[in-house]
Formats: sequence, C-alpha cells, structure tokens
Amino acid sequence: MDRALWQVSYPKGVPKEIEIPKETVHGMLHKAVEKFPSTPAVIFALTPTVSKSWTYRDLWKQIVAFSRNLAAQGLKKGDRIALFLPNCPQYIIAFYGALRAGLTVVQVSPLYVGDDLVFPIKDSGAKAVVTVDLLSHHLEEVWPRIKDRKLIVIVGRFKDVAPFIVGKFFLEGALRKKGMDPSLPTKYDFQLFTNFLQAGPPLPKMHFDPEKDVAVFQYTGGTTGRPKAAMLTHRNLVANALQLRTWDAESREGNERVLSVIPFFHVYGMTVALNYPLFFGGTLIVNPEKPSPDSVLPLIDRFQPTEFPGVPALYNAINNDPRAKSLNLRSIRACLSGSAPLTVEITKKFEELTGGRLIEGYGLSEASPVTHANPLVGNRKIGAIGLPVPNTDMRIVSLEDPTKDLGIEESGELAVRGPQVMKGYWNQPEETALVLKDGWLFTGDIARVDKEGFVFIVDRKKDIVLVGGFNVYPREVEEVLYEHPDVLEAAAIGVPDDKLGEVVKAFVVPKPGTKPQQADIIDFVRSRIAHFKAPRTVEFVDSLPKTLVGKVLRRELKKSVESPVPKA
Repeated sequence: MDRALWQVSYPKGVPKEIEIPKETVHGMLHKAVEKFPSTPAVIFALTPTVSKSWTYRDLWKQIVAFSRNLAAQGLKKGDRIALFLPNCPQYIIAFYGALRAGLTVVQVSPLYVGDDLVFPIKDSGAKAVVTVDLLSHHLEEVWPRIKDRKLIVIVGRFKDVAPFIVGKFFLEGALRKKGMDPSLPTKYDFQLFTNFLQAGPPLPKMHFDPEKDVAVFQYTGGTTGRPKAAMLTHRNLVANALQLRTWDAESREGNERVLSVIPFFHVYGMTVALNYPLFFGGTLIVNPEKPSPDSVLPLIDRFQPTEFPGVPALYNAINNDPRAKSLNLRSIRACLSGSAPLTVEITKKFEELTGGRLIEGYGLSEASPVTHANPLVGNRKIGAIGLPVPNTDMRIVSLEDPTKDLGIEESGELAVRGPQVMKGYWNQPEETALVLKDGWLFTGDIARVDKEGFVFIVDRKKDIVLVGGFNVYPREVEEVLYEHPDVLEAAAIGVPDDKLGEVVKAFVVPKPGTKPQQADIIDFVRSRIAHFKAPRTVEFVDSLPKTLVGKVLRRELKKSVESPVPKA
C-alpha cells in the first residue's frame, strides 16, 4: 500500500519520515545523560512514601561500572546475559550495562519457574544470569538442570536500592510479612550486584554495528507453541524509540514523568516504559509489584506522572476502582495501550476519569514492538490500532494467497516492514522464513484498513471461530460484552459443536454487586450482532487468566474447556 494513504491522516507535528541515527541503545542513553545530567532518571517507589531516586549522572556512573565488571569476568562481545528481574533499579543498570559491554540481553519473566525458567537460559546459551534475592530461590530449584555449564550469577538485594534507614532496619522484615524470602541463595555460587558497582578496569575497545549487533533476545510464542527468541538489534530498538518520540509531538524532552509499571522484561515495557522515556530525559517512576489499582493508584496520586503506558485490563481495573474518583489522577496527559485490544467503553471511562488521552497502539515482539498507533492529538478512531508509525510500510494480504494484496475494507493478514522489524529468530531459520518474507513481517493478525489509512485488527488467525462455515472473530464479540452494564471483564473462545463445528463460548467476570444471568448476556449480544456470532454459553468466573503484562490467555480458557476441573 502507498504510504500516502495513511500519512495524510498524520497529526500536525508528526513527520512522515525520520532519520535513524547509527547509534547503539546505550549510546542513546549516554546522549541523554550529557543533556540532562542532574534530572532524575529513576524514582524507585517501593511504596508511595518509601522511594529512592537516581539522576542521569548517578545512573550512568553505575551503568559504566557494571559494564566494566562484566568484561572483567571474561564476558565478551556477543555473549548472552539473562535478566531474571522485576522492574527495579538493578534491571535498568544491568540492561544498559550489559549492552555497553557488548552483550546480548536475554529477557526472562520474573514469574518463571521450573521448565519456563530453564528454557531461555539454556536455549540462548547465556553465560551469566542477573537476579534479585526474592527470585534467587527459583534459580536454586532448577540449578541441577543448568549447572552443567559455567554460569556467572549476580544477585541484587532489594535493601540495597531502598532508602538507607528503610533498607537497613525495616525492609527485610516487611518482605517476610508478605510471604517473600529476601535471604540469599546457598545452593550455588554467586556474586553480589553491589560488587559490580565498584570501580573496574576500562572496557576493551570494541566496534558496534547497530544494524547487525543483536541487543536483545525477546522470547515469544509467535505462530507456534515453542518459544522463539526474536533477535532485536540496536538499530531496531533505537528506531522504535524514535518512532514513538516523533509520534508524541507534544512530548517535552526532560520534563515527562513516566509511570513505568508494565514489566521491562516484556518488549512493550522495554521500549515504551524504559528506552523511549530515558532516551529523551524522562523520569521513570518504577515499582516492582504486579500492576494493579492497589499499587498504581497511590503512585499516580503521589508522583503525578504525565505518561502512563499500560494495558486494557489495568485501565479497566482503575475505571472500576471506587478509590479512583477521590485521588488526583489529572496529571496524566498521554497513555499508550498495547498488548491487547482496547475497547470503546474502557477508553471513554478512563479519559473521563483522568482528563488524559488514551490511545490504542499495536505491535509484536518481532517488531520491537510498535508498528501502529492512533494519533495522540487530532483525529483518532477508537477501536482501531491506528496508523503505521513513521518509516513503516504495511500490506493486507489474502489468507488464501499471501502474494495477493487486498484493498480498502478487505480483511486479510497484516504484513509490516520497517527499521524496527527483527533480524530473525535465534537458531530457527525455518521459523524465521515463515514470518519474514522479502523484508516483510507477516504478523498472523487479520486486519482491514479504511480509506483514511486507519487499521482495525479483526483478530488472530489462530483465534478465528468457524461457526457453520462462517468466520467469527472473538474480538467483536468481546467488544459487545464489555458494553453490558454488569460485565467487568470478558473473553470469547470457540468450542466444539456437533452440528456447527464450533460455537462461541464467553467467559465473564461480573462487576462487584451484580449477578448477571446467562440468558440475559446472550440476548444482549444477539441484539447487537448476528445471532451466529453470539455465545451459546456463558461461564461466570472470578478472574480471567492473564500474562504479567495483562493479556488474556485464551489458550488457558480453551484448556479449561477441554479438561474441566472435576466438581467436588
């Protein structure tokens, strides 16, 4: 498709093309350090009243020390280092320190245990692991399965990044009361993170090629179940941060405060809540807990962030929290929502509550991740993922014949091309060839584009429900379910049916104090969309299974249908 189709819809101040500098990720941060040395870079908020901050100068000093000590351990350019960490200062220091030392960061979810934890460490060939005291015991549990190779293990302590008095006298006791174990591991040798912040020998000279050097291994399920590491280069990550910066024409360098609570280990958090704000002098407000109204609302009230990247489930939870109306949330200017579809109802309620602008964006691990976003100013379309960001091309291709391009309002697979698209999958050339074709990344998402260039995701190819030969997209069913006044959260899946092949089943979390009935929910949906698209059954549940980022796990819902838990 011709870029002119969507570029005419760009808001004022957003350039049609941008220049991507030949710069590394850590090099971009260093430029910000030189420009904003005394600006707070990170506020680590254990609670709204217990926090510690680092200026850009302070942060860079620790990054330099960490990188030097990594090299002193014998780690060389191109080696992999796994970060098994929550959002905390140690993550930020280790991330940029590793890149400065020429290493590739392997992203590991802090929720991983057992096989999930072993796989990325062994598959990536990581030579070092960085973790914290609260997670180090999960590493102990799998140590017999990974000790066959020499691993450098670096363990940080939460008390070392807390205010001095709190860290020395109160923190460990408070953590134990919450059922957390801050003791250090005993089953493997490790080095303390603080030792890596001491002065070390200068780094050996090395040459970086941002276009070829891989900065991050970002594991993703992709089109098949086995995790694959998307290889994201320095250029990929720098390009995507710059694309986001130019998209927000009203952003003020050195003056934005970003609530960075979505996890950094996830590609969305890494780019939108870490790299992008730090490249341009923003202040990160960091909290290590799983994002929820309990942790997030007091932070907004106390620290008054101007930007709040998040996910629909979190915005929806805030909308429905009775405390939200009594707290000061009006500092919020801009919110980019990703990782899951954003409904009209969630958008309207959140904007009324905060006065900020909440837009839906779109991306995937293989694209660093952002490829599309709604404009932050001017015209937008709620329900659309927006327009391709600068320097990004797109096509809508036929599901039957991927070589055939479709036109306006025709639904097909979305393919994208741009400087943010990955180098390929680590050690998986066959899988790479399935999704990267002649420079185009085939996303696996079904989409359509309107005459103004706005793109609407219809659904995932693999999530289509085939009801009597007709395609039903779970997203359109969920949009209607969210409109019901008694529905807090909803998800739709396909289940087997003897007559129609498949039918739709809905899972609904009712709003507190309500008791919706199955027949009422089904009739409500049937009154708004075609009867064959409406759920045949509705299961009411206390919660929906989600990733740490907040994406609903439809595959877990399908498993629950295939293997129901026996009734007591």
